[in-house]
Parts: sequence; structure tokens; C-alpha cells
Amino acid sequence: MSASGALWRNWARTEAVRPRRVERPGSAGAVQRAVIAAGNAGLRIKAVGAGHSFSGIALSPDVQLDLHEVSGVIRVDRAARQVTVAAGTPLHRLERLFAPYGLALANMGDIDRQSISGAISTGTHGTGSALGGLASQVVALTLVTGDGSLLTVSGTENADLLPAAALGLGALGIIVDVTLQCVPGFLLHAVENTEPLEGVLESYLERSRTADHFEFFWFPHTGSALTRTNTRMPLGAVREPRGRVSRWIDDELLANGAYRGICALGALQPALVPGFNRLAERLSGRREYTDVSTRVFVTNRTVRFREMEYALPLDLVPGALAEVRALIERRGWRISFPIEVRSAAADDLWLSTAAGRETGYIAVHRYYRENHTEYFRAVEEIMRAHGGRPHWGKIHYTDADALRRAYPRFDDFLRVRDKLDPERRFSNPYLERVLGR
Repeated sequence: MSASGALWRNWARTEAVRPRRVERPGSAGAVQRAVIAAGNAGLRIKAVGAGHSFSGIALSPDVQLDLHEVSGVIRVDRAARQVTVAAGTPLHRLERLFAPYGLALANMGDIDRQSISGAISTGTHGTGSALGGLASQVVALTLVTGDGSLLTVSGTENADLLPAAALGLGALGIIVDVTLQCVPGFLLHAVENTEPLEGVLESYLERSRTADHFEFFWFPHTGSALTRTNTRMPLGAVREPRGRVSRWIDDELLANGAYRGICALGALQPALVPGFNRLAERLSGRREYTDVSTRVFVTNRTVRFREMEYALPLDLVPGALAEVRALIERRGWRISFPIEVRSAAADDLWLSTAAGRETGYIAVHRYYRENHTEYFRAVEEIMRAHGGRPHWGKIHYTDADALRRAYPRFDDFLRVRDKLDPERRFSNPYLERVLGR
């Protein structure tokens, strides 16, 4: 099915495009036909997921592929605990799809609106120093390459391509299915607490390495951090979930409804922001609950924001965050959104932000009605000075020359790109900046 292109915007309203046409294939074969047709017409073609990337990685000025109809479970290998899903399957459906088999993803981020192919292609990750991002859980996938052919990449077929294709930025082809290495379903025991920031920075390395999942949020202009520590438990353990009313008050009324109003007011009157942040500091308290993993990992976020995130060597995170704190104070900025700090295990994916090193993440945000550019560029200078690598799906200003220095296998990835898409059928302005032409 095809249609003329209407204006498309991403969730954060940082990117927009009006493609020449939109294709909505319902199968891998239909994706192949769309790629071949685009090639015959001399047009570029790209898949778009849920639009949750803050960068222009999914923009398609020519042909946009909407893969929402390419969705669902294709096959399950119970013995190996592997599930193959169609590329357009949204993450928020995976709990229900995997539950009949007693399986779950080993780790997730705190947003689940993305499609599985979009999430792995941009390097989406959660937190936990013994666990990698979503792409590290990929054991096989099927691509439609630049000439329209199907290419299977797995541990037994074209295995040499898996470290490139599992996190391929959409530059190698259109993913039509993904096989994920799952684990038995599990619960998470969550403890959330407000603690002095200095103590959290001092204990960050130890807590990141010893807890199953540890992260914290710091609201600028305050001296405290909101810590989250999640401990994995068997599915048969006692569940103690948050009550429906309590969950609605915390997540919808306060974290989204009231917070949206505070951000809007802070955008109009920046001088109010420090007071609002200190109020949030005082109102934050200890919470403890146990629930199915996805219901603890994921948070519903409806307040729009812009985000930049950098991956650093884990032991450099506390010092880098201290520099960001000093930067905000020195510039006199009023920042209403918290800074988020997480961690991940090293992996062997060529363009993973955690490639070859134990990694910590620092993410900065701004309300979408505020100008983020000056803040993000200044923070980026600090991150790059610490050997940082930008999250592919979030705002950054880095180009191919700088990224080549940050990734030892960068040129190996480009050689795979030359092989699978020599005509740059799947390129766009963002990929030209970060990978070159």
C-alpha cells in the first residue's frame, strides 16, 4: 500500500520531513518490492518506527517505509529461549507476546514505544553493568539489502556481519525480522530513594557494578539525587506491585500532569525553576515494590522533551557529571529536567556506544519549548573530552571524522555498508554526517 507523503514529525518535534511517498508493506516480500521500486526510480528509501529518536536518523525525504503492519511473533525456539519477531513490533507488546512462553527480555530501557528494529538500530539500552543494550540481545536478523534481496545474518549464516548488522543505524538495509535471545520471565524488586548527590557520586561505581540495575536522576539546582535500584527475582516470588491509585497519582497526576505545568511555567519564568526543583527534591521519598520486569523497567512519559546522551568509560562518569554541574552553575542556566545516569556492560558490536568498554551514560534533557542548543553543545564538549560516544538516536553534533576516532571498528562498518548498500539507497542527511557519503 502506498500514499503520497504527508508531513511527518518525530515525538520530540526536533525533526520533520515530507516524503515523496509513504509505503506501508505488510510482509517481507512487500518490503523487497518497495526497495526495488525505489531503486528503479533512483530514490532513497528508509524505514521509520515510532519516531522516538531525537536525531534525524530515520528521516526519509524520498520513500518512507511504515512497518507497523510487519508485526508480531514469527517463531519461538523454546529450548534456546529465542523468539523471532517482525521488525515493526513495538516493545510495549513484547510482554504479552512473550508471556505464553514464560520468556522476557533480559533488560529494557524506560521507554517502550519504539519498534524493535528501531530500538536495536539506534542503540537503545537500559541500565545494569552486567547487561548490554537491546542490540546485544540480537542473535539473528533478516535484512532487505540495497538490491532488494533478502540476507539472513546469524551465528551460522553470514556470522561475520552480525556485529555490524545488529546495530546498523538503518544504513545496511531494511530489517524485516529480528531473533532475540530471551531469558525466563522474572520480577524486579525496586527501591527508589532520595539521597545526597555527593554520596551517590562517591558510590556510583560500586553500586553500578554490584546491583542488578542501578541508575539515578539529579535535578539541577538541588543537592540530592533520586536513586533506583532494581534486584532481579524469580517469577514465582511474591509480587508487591504499586496499587492502581498510587501508580496513577505518582506516574500520571504528578510525573506527567503536574510536571507538564511546571515545565511550561518554568519556560515562561526561568527564575522559578530552581525553586520548583527543590520542591520536587523535598516531595520525593522512598518507594519499594516488586512487579513483573517490564512494569518496573518502563515509565510512561508524556511530557515532551529533547535529549542528548553520551556514553563514557564507567569510571569517568562521576567526574564528568561534576563538570556538568559546575557548568550549569557557571552559566547561570535554569534547567528544569533532571540529568539521568545509567550503566551497561561492554559488548562487541562495532557501533555500540558500549563497544569494548564498561560504560556509563549521562543524559541531559530540556523541555521541548526551551532552546536546548547552547546547553547541549556545552555539555557535549565535556563528554567528548572524556572519550564520550553519542547515542545515535539522540541529539548530538558529532561527525564522521570524530566518530572514527571513537570507534575502533568504524571503517570495518563502512566496508560492510559499501558491500550491502553501494548506491546508498538507505542513506539520508544524518547518516551522511555520521558515516560520510
